[in-house]
Amino acid sequence: MNILHALWKGLWGQAYVLLTLTALMWGGNAIAGRLAVGEVSPMMLTCLRWVIVVSVLLPLVGRQVVAEWPKIRERWVFTLLMGAFGFTGFNALFYAAAHYTTAVNLTILQGAIPVLVLIGTVLLFKARVIPLQILGVIVTILGVVLVSVKADFEILRTLALNIGDAWMLIACVFYAGYTLGLRHRPAIPGLIFFAALAVVAFATSVPLLGIEAAQGNLQFPTARGWLILLYVGLLPSLLSQIFFMRGVELIGPARAGLFVNLVPVFGALLAVVLLGEPFALYHALGLVLVLGGIWLAERRR
Repeated sequence: MNILHALWKGLWGQAYVLLTLTALMWGGNAIAGRLAVGEVSPMMLTCLRWVIVVSVLLPLVGRQVVAEWPKIRERWVFTLLMGAFGFTGFNALFYAAAHYTTAVNLTILQGAIPVLVLIGTVLLFKARVIPLQILGVIVTILGVVLVSVKADFEILRTLALNIGDAWMLIACVFYAGYTLGLRHRPAIPGLIFFAALAVVAFATSVPLLGIEAAQGNLQFPTARGWLILLYVGLLPSLLSQIFFMRGVELIGPARAGLFVNLVPVFGALLAVVLLGEPFALYHALGLVLVLGGIWLAERRR
């Protein structure tokens, strides 16, 4: 126990390690989404992951949530929208998309989120951008388009996109909106706000579960499905969020945010190694364009 405590204490102060593990867990979420196909239905996975998070968090911080409830209640519409779109909407579309596209595509397309955040910052908050950032946006969009159409621009001309890739792009828009909204969250500790959002995410995922059941597509987890669910609930949904918040505390949001760029890299590598998915030339080119565009967009004078 003393060794484990010492390891945890040492890890808790290592921002780069915490943030790298965060990106690895988020990259692994795409692998879990693909592995879940045939093992648990998308909305069941979306709903139960938040059951796990709420079951862990509320015993730990439930009293603090109650103490901060007046501040949360003042912003209840904001909190509802953040949980519904940033957590439920993003994950529901993510896991539904996993039934129609590859984990490589899922993770590379996620690379659009930082650039979408930059675009939203300009449109909503009138932030100034430099030409290099505009170039970065264009390069990243080219990378996303290249992966989405599989380097076949006849698909782009006829708009015959894979429905999974289309859903993933919509999910990215949702998460970019959630990210932009975080700057206006209630003045409460991040972990407490996360717990409140987790409750909202669970509540707003229940109607989607009902729709899935009404359509006859509901599937309870198999034995393998429960293992996938435990991974999703405990690592990408919970531990990674705690690690990310700690990383932000240690080195600040700007530097911590750069580690999100590792998600497409880790996700693509894991998809090839664990799932045996093909990694085509257009994937490599798309990944280079996405990461290069993000690098350009995040440059400063």
